[in-house]
Amino acid sequence: MLTVRYARQTRAFLSPPSIAASTTGAVLFFSSSTVQSIPFLPSYPFFPSFSSSPITSNESQSEIHKDDVVHYFREWFMSRKKPLLDSIFEILRTQDESSADSAISRLNLPLSETLVLDVLSYEKKDVLSCLRFFDWAGRQPGFHHTRATFNAIFRILSKAKLMSLMLDFLQNYMKQRYVHKVRYYNILVIGYAVAGKSETALQLFGRMRFMGVDLDAFSYHVLMNSLVEQGYFDVVETVAKEIRARGFQDEVTHSIMMKSFCKQNQLERGAEYLRGLVQDDTARLSGIAVGTLVDALCKDNQFERAALLVEEFRRMGLSSMEHAYGVWIRDLVKVGKLDGALEFLKDKQAIEGYVPDVFRYNMLICRLLRESRIEEVYDLLVDMKEREVLPNDVTMNAILCFLCKAGRMDIAMDLYDSRAEFGLSVNCMLYNYLINTLLGDVSTDEAYRLLRISIEEGYFPGEKTFSIIADALCREGKLDKMKELVLFTLDQNIMPNTLTYDKFISALCRAGRVEEGYLVHGLLNRFNKAARKGTYSNMISGFSKSSRGDIAARLLIEMQDKGYRPSRNLVRDVICCLCKTDNPETQFFRLLEMQLARHRSSTSVIYNFFIDGAGHALKPELATQVYEMMRRSGIEPDLRSDILLLRSYLKSKKISLALHLFRDISMRRCKRKLWHTMIVGLCKARKHEYASQILDNMKENKLRPSIECYEELIKLYCELGQYYKAIDLVNDMTQMGRPVSSFIGNVFLLHALKTRKVYHAWAYLSHEQNLTPACWMLGHVIGVFSGSIEGNHDDEELEKLIQQCFQLDIYTNNMLLRRLCRSRVDHACKFVSRLREKGFEPNRWTYDIIVHGLAKDGRTAEARTWMEEMLHKGFHLTEVTKKII
Repeated sequence: MLTVRYARQTRAFLSPPSIAASTTGAVLFFSSSTVQSIPFLPSYPFFPSFSSSPITSNESQSEIHKDDVVHYFREWFMSRKKPLLDSIFEILRTQDESSADSAISRLNLPLSETLVLDVLSYEKKDVLSCLRFFDWAGRQPGFHHTRATFNAIFRILSKAKLMSLMLDFLQNYMKQRYVHKVRYYNILVIGYAVAGKSETALQLFGRMRFMGVDLDAFSYHVLMNSLVEQGYFDVVETVAKEIRARGFQDEVTHSIMMKSFCKQNQLERGAEYLRGLVQDDTARLSGIAVGTLVDALCKDNQFERAALLVEEFRRMGLSSMEHAYGVWIRDLVKVGKLDGALEFLKDKQAIEGYVPDVFRYNMLICRLLRESRIEEVYDLLVDMKEREVLPNDVTMNAILCFLCKAGRMDIAMDLYDSRAEFGLSVNCMLYNYLINTLLGDVSTDEAYRLLRISIEEGYFPGEKTFSIIADALCREGKLDKMKELVLFTLDQNIMPNTLTYDKFISALCRAGRVEEGYLVHGLLNRFNKAARKGTYSNMISGFSKSSRGDIAARLLIEMQDKGYRPSRNLVRDVICCLCKTDNPETQFFRLLEMQLARHRSSTSVIYNFFIDGAGHALKPELATQVYEMMRRSGIEPDLRSDILLLRSYLKSKKISLALHLFRDISMRRCKRKLWHTMIVGLCKARKHEYASQILDNMKENKLRPSIECYEELIKLYCELGQYYKAIDLVNDMTQMGRPVSSFIGNVFLLHALKTRKVYHAWAYLSHEQNLTPACWMLGHVIGVFSGSIEGNHDDEELEKLIQQCFQLDIYTNNMLLRRLCRSRVDHACKFVSRLREKGFEPNRWTYDIIVHGLAKDGRTAEARTWMEEMLHKGFHLTEVTKKII
C-alpha cells in the first residue's frame, strides 16, 4: 500500500491533468524561477508555486511533498541494488587480497556459474574487482570456471580496452591452479578471439584438430563471431560448415552469419537467407538476426525498406521480435526520427505488449530531454516504472536531468547528494544539467562545488559549461574561487581553453590584482597558449595604472611579438607610466629605440606615438626632443607631428611656447585643423583672450571655425560668468549658418538652472543688436527654462520648445529632470518612464538626480528603491547625494 501511495503522489507530481501531444521551443536549461513562464508545465500539487489556487496555506506542505517524491525515486533506484553483490564488491574494493579472501569466504556464497556471471555483470566497470573475484572463485574447492565465465571476464577486459592485460592473462593461463579443471584449448581460443587476435585463435584451433581435439558449440560461435568482426569472411564460411556438420547450428549461428552478410554489404543475400530460415521448419531463428539486417539497412539509409522488413517478419510469426523492435527504435532515434520511434513503440505496446529494454528507454528519454519534450519524458518514466523495468545509471542520470528541466532542483540535488546510497555513477550529461541549472538560479557557489566534484570523479563537463561557470565567478568577483578552480584543473591535468584564462586575467586586472593576472599569463606561456589581444591590453593598462611601467613595456613588446598591433591609447598609457618613474628619460628613450628598431617601415608613426605620449604625460621637453630626433633622422615632421607637439605645450600650459610654435607652423601651413587645435587647447587652458583673438584671426584668414571651437569658447565664457560674450558668439556662429548644437544648448540650460543672469544677458543683447532667429529662439528657451518668462509650460511643451532650438539628448533630459525635481518629484518619476519609452536609457546622472530629489523631499524609501536599481546597473551616487540619503 505504501508503494502505491508513493506512486500516485509521484504521478501527481510529474503528470499534468491533461498532457499535450508534444511540446516545442523550450530552452535547454532553465531555473525554477523561470518555470512559470513555460507553457507546458501545469499546476502540480508538488509545484505549489505554479498553482493559481494552492491546495493549502501551510508552507510545510511543499516539503512534505518533496520528501515523498524523493523517497519514491530513491525506492525505485534502490530496487536495482542487490545487497549480497554490493557486499562482495565493497570487500573487493576496500580490503587487501588475504583479508578479502577471508571476508568473501565468510559470506558462505552458493558458488556457481550463475553467481559468478551475476557478479561479473553487476559492476562491469570495476575491472580490478571483477578480476579479483574471478581469481578467488577459481581457487575455491569444488568450483570450476566454465566457458561462459571465462568469456564474461574476457569481454570485461576487452571492453575496458585492457588488451595487454588480457594477453598476459592468456599467456600465464597454464600457471593457474585451476587450469586442469577446464578444457584448456577452448578457453584459449575464446580468449584470443575476444581479444581480437583471430589469427592466433585459428592457429590454436588448428593445433587442436591436429591433436584430435575439437571445440564445443560455445567456442565455435565465439571464434566465428571474432572472424566476422576482423573481416575474415572466407574463413567464416568454413567455420559455419564445421558448425553445421557437428549439429551445433542454432539461432546464434544465424545471427553471426547475418552479421557477416551485412558487413560485406550483401543485404539482399541476407534478406533471402532470413526468408529461407523462416520457411525451414527445422531452423531456429531469433529477432537478433532480423535486427542485424534492419540495422544495416538503416545505416544504408534504407529506412522504408527496413520498416517493411520488420513488418514482414512479424507477419511471418517470428516468435521473438523484441530485439528487432529495439534496433528499429534505436536507429530511428539516431537519425532524429523521434516521433516515428515513439509512435512505433506505442503501437507495439498496445498490440503486442512489447516492453523495450532499459537501453531503448534511456535512448528515447535522453533524446527527448535534449529537445525539452518534458511531458513525453514523464510518460516514458512512468511506463518504465509500471512495467518494472529496473533503472540503470543512465536512467537515474536522466531522471535527475528531467527534474532540473522541470524546475525542481531541490529534489534533484537531494537525490544527487544521496547518490552513494543507491550507487549512482553521475555522468557528464547530468553534471552539465545540474551546473547550468544552478547557474540559472544564480547559485554560483553550488555550481562551483559540483564542478569540482565532477572533475574529481573523472568527468569534465565540457568547455562550454566550464566557460559559463568561469564567466559567472569572474562576473560576481569571486576571483579567489576562480583561482582555486584554475589550480585545481591543472592539478587534474585538465587545460581549460585560452578564452577562459583570458577572461580570468582580465577580471583580475579590473579588480586591481594585476600581478596575479600576470602570474596566470606566465602559466599560459609555459603551456604555449597565446593570450588574446584584449588580455594583453587589460594587463598593460593594469600595470600602467599601478605605476609598473617596466612590466607594462615588457608586455607591450611581447604583445607585438605575438603579432598584435597595440592601439595608440595603449602605447600612450605605457609612455605616460614610464614618464612617472624615477628615471623617466632613460626608460622613455629605451622604449622609443626598441620601437624604432621593430618598425623601420613606419618610423614617423612611432615618433608621433611618443610625441603624443610625452604630451599626455605633461613632459613637453621630451616631446620636443623626439620632434628634433625626427628631424635629425631625415624625416620631416608632418601636420600631425606639429599638432601633437602643439598639444603637448598646451596641455602643460606652456602658453608662450605654444604661441611661438603656432606662429612658426602657421607661416608654413595654413591648415584649419591647426587653428582648431590651438583654439580648443587655449580654451581648456582657460586662456579665453588668446582663444578669442585666434578665432578672429582665423575668420580674417577666410578659415571657417569648427563647431567645437565655438562650443569650447562658449563653455569657458559661461563658466567665467561672461554670458554676454557667450551669447554674442552664438549669434556670430548662427550668422554663419551654423546650427545650435546640443552641447551649446545644454551648457546654457545648465547655467540657466543656476542663475537668471543668462536670460538677462540675452535680453540686453536682443535690444542692442539684431539677433539671428536661432539665437533669439535659444534665449526664449532659456527664459522659459529658468522661469524668467512666466507661463504654464508643462513638461511636454517645454520639450517641444527645446526641440525647435536644438536636438535633445540624455544630457538635456537630465537637465529637464533636475528642473522637475526642484518642485514636482512625482512628475520627475513619470518623466523617467517616458524617457524609457522613447528609447533613452537612464545613466548615472539620471539616477542620481531622481534619488537626490526624492531624498530631499523626505521620500527616503522610494529613493532607496531607485538607488538599488542604480547600484545593480553598476552606477554610484555622487558625494552630495550620499550626504542627503
